[in-house]
Amino acid sequence: MRNIFMDTEFTGLRPDTTLVSIALVTDHPYENTFYAELTDYNRDHINDYLQKNVIDKLTLKESFDKSRDYHPDLWDVKLRGTKDDVRPAIIQWISELVKRDHEKVKIWSDVLTYDWYLFLDLISDPDTLAFPSDLIYYIPFDLATAFEMKGIDPDINREKFAFSEVYEKMLVYKHNALWDARIIRDCYKKMIKMPLVI
Repeated sequence: MRNIFMDTEFTGLRPDTTLVSIALVTDHPYENTFYAELTDYNRDHINDYLQKNVIDKLTLKESFDKSRDYHPDLWDVKLRGTKDDVRPAIIQWISELVKRDHEKVKIWSDVLTYDWYLFLDLISDPDTLAFPSDLIYYIPFDLATAFEMKGIDPDINREKFAFSEVYEKMLVYKHNALWDARIIRDCYKKMIKMPLVI
């Protein structure tokens, strides 16, 4: 199965949280990306911290144009729209990966409780709640748990772990979902070579 590294940004650690952005990034031999910013998140949840650290780091300005065809051959997808706009695009992007690589994808994220819940809410059929198990392995994988199994503090700064010498310059990008998904991938690639300690 192909690894996909995912990050989401959302409106806080609360039961009724809503998705602000999502990014999926592939690993070797080449990078493909899917990045979406949602326009229908609950703005009433936004406090000063979320405004500064999440909302202000959104990068897309134009909303999804429903009249324009979505081209699945464009492997680096960026779009801005509602959940209803993003859902078919993300499913199609994953579907094209599966078709190209002839294997399902498995999702890696970091401290993934909210990420996985919001991902499921986004990709599942809104009428039947059906999960696309023909495309995605049903068990998610957690970077923080893998750190623990490698004897690494699961609260370690991810940028510092992945890029120890230049990490401080990179912190300005933290909490942009596309940046964080790439950091999850880079941490995984470095950590996976280390021996287990449990």
